Amino acid sequence: MPEYKSNPNLKFIRDNIQGNLYIDGQFVFDTKIEKIPYQNLVKWMFNGNPQRDKKKQDKYAPNVIINNEITKGEEDKIVWLGHSTFYIQINNVRIITDPVFFNLAPIRMHRRHALPCNIADLQNIDYILLSHGHRDHLDIPSLKNILKYNKDVEVLCPLGFYDMLSNIGFKKIQEAAWWQKYITEKIEIDFLPAKHWNRRNVFDFNTTLWGSFAICSNTKKIYFAGDTAYAHHFKTIKEQYKYFDVALMPIGAYKPKYIMEWAHMSPQEAVHASNELNVKNFIPMHYGTYDLSDEPASEPIKITAQQKNDNILSADLKILDVGETYILSN
Repeated sequence: MPEYKSNPNLKFIRDNIQGNLYIDGQFVFDTKIEKIPYQNLVKWMFNGNPQRDKKKQDKYAPNVIINNEITKGEEDKIVWLGHSTFYIQINNVRIITDPVFFNLAPIRMHRRHALPCNIADLQNIDYILLSHGHRDHLDIPSLKNILKYNKDVEVLCPLGFYDMLSNIGFKKIQEAAWWQKYITEKIEIDFLPAKHWNRRNVFDFNTTLWGSFAICSNTKKIYFAGDTAYAHHFKTIKEQYKYFDVALMPIGAYKPKYIMEWAHMSPQEAVHASNELNVKNFIPMHYGTYDLSDEPASEPIKITAQQKNDNILSADLKILDVGETYILSN
């Protein structure tokens, strides 16, 4: 039977929102349960990758700048640590998004580049933002390492992760539904929609929620997209926030299209979403760190850069090296 779930301790930022729709034990993006058609999975298994040889020859990985002073200083800044992991410092609040630092177990997915710092350098973290439960976004060894050096860190996450996170050892955890505002100090952090899905084990399909985040101070607005396909939620988010100074946007894991478009954006779709969000600065993510799909490793960032060269992307494009500090100007 359909029902709506939310955190009764958190406020909604939009009127007439009941929470997230939950049908037969599953969260849904829109109005009904969706899954990749079985025939599409069979097609992927038997058709092979038409870019297989090109992908094999493509050894691209993002450049890494060693940076052991990521958390030093008081300026507002963003540092890319690879994949969807960022260090964000805004109004003297320190945030890490989707921390993943290692090869991925149990799927044995190799990390293509090193971290720019020692994990022990990531101290005095106030908040961890978790967009969803996939293993390239929620990695238990990485979370344990952050907790080791940040005993008082608070996790801001979607509905359904409290038990897992408390078992890891976290004492401060806030779950949210879409359009709910977390209880935070010095800045505002809102949990927003995304078109994606969740599964960590065989029988937990969409039993936990997923989403994106708005991180706002008095002077700056940052959007962290998490993992998402292109859908109507971007227009709704723009209606709420009007613009974003910076958007951290996923551009990788989009081929084959008939599989990946259900949950991930292509670079072209990410650019279109950025334009709809009225973004001033576009920082690409979710490419180059792990081999998640059929496109060659360098293709996402090349296409994104070409979109800017062709004046399709309205925002300024900021392609960061891993470990590079991007200062948020006033």
